Amino acid sequence: MLNRPGLFVAILLVQVVCAAFFVSDMLFSILRIPVDPVPWRYRELMEIGAGFGLLIGVGLGALLLRASVRRTRLVENALRAASGAFMELVSERFDEWGLTPAERDVALFALKGFSLSEIARLRDTSEGTVKAQTNAIYRKAGVSGRPQLLSVFVEDLMGDDLTPAA
Repeated sequence: MLNRPGLFVAILLVQVVCAAFFVSDMLFSILRIPVDPVPWRYRELMEIGAGFGLLIGVGLGALLLRASVRRTRLVENALRAASGAFMELVSERFDEWGLTPAERDVALFALKGFSLSEIARLRDTSEGTVKAQTNAIYRKAGVSGRPQLLSVFVEDLMGDDLTPAA
């Protein structure tokens, strides 16, 4: 029921008509615009219908909000799990390569896209030290630079799904 756009459009239209009825009724009264009288019985039915239309809109709005909050929580949990899995993968690779604690920090900053000068500033070391550490990281990882270092993790995350068939 919550995945039918036509139903929502219809309910929205009913709400617009109901709101227009109430607002126009009040404006006509305030501005003292004469309107042909509607028999009381029909007027009551119109007000009851408009009230129900607005209540249905409020109820469906609450259902949609609840569904949206639930979907957001699911996506956030999936993202948190993926982030944890990525950090686990990074840690495993760093262990395989035998990176020192300092090299691990530098490698993480490099993966996050920081420049050599930014990494040096963040670690309170010289750029030369960071450059030597990045070279050691690349050598231990068997890559020639930052793009290849990042591609190691991208390939691990993607698996062999994109490898062309022979």
